[in-house]
Amino acid sequence: MNNGHSANYVLIDFENVQPKNLEILSKHPFRVLVFVGANQAKVPYDLAEAMQRLGQNARYIKIAGNGKNALDFHIAAYIGELAAKDPSAYFHIISKDTGFDPLIKHFKARKIHIQREKDLAEIPVLRMSAATSSDEKISAIVKNLTGRGQSRPRKEKTLRNTINSLFTEKLQEKELNALIDELKRKRYITVNDGNISYKLPQKP
Repeated sequence: MNNGHSANYVLIDFENVQPKNLEILSKHPFRVLVFVGANQAKVPYDLAEAMQRLGQNARYIKIAGNGKNALDFHIAAYIGELAAKDPSAYFHIISKDTGFDPLIKHFKARKIHIQREKDLAEIPVLRMSAATSSDEKISAIVKNLTGRGQSRPRKEKTLRNTINSLFTEKLQEKELNALIDELKRKRYITVNDGNISYKLPQKP
């Protein structure tokens, strides 16, 4: 997630993932779009209640067609439309469908901030706000950097800003230094004259 000045959109592929933890979004300024398939006549009460609590920041989008990838195309179209209006926005597709990944790669090449998560709890700022140990923080940072692909930070200063943006509150310099040192120690990053090179795990 960003520093709080840009819009953050969560686009849920409801045919693929039926989240039971939508309430975890309520403490953050997310805009939630739930894409419902043409053959999905009902949504669970708990989801409807959580959506209602999000108020004007949440809406359903019912897909008209029954094509194999109809819902995927709708999500892609909405991201394109929203990104054109707000190029600084961040997008989180919630789906286990790896078919989105080529689309995400294309959007990233066009400098659109976008990631796919299998569960709402994988959204970096939500993981980080609940993280209490250094290991949990490192795990969330590594996942975020891995998901950025070729658009990950190349300078140490930019990396520091990126890490800070994953937290609900700005980190103290001492803690930020400790996280950078731990990334180095675990050999996820190497720093030479302020330039960063990575050795991150393959994205699952």
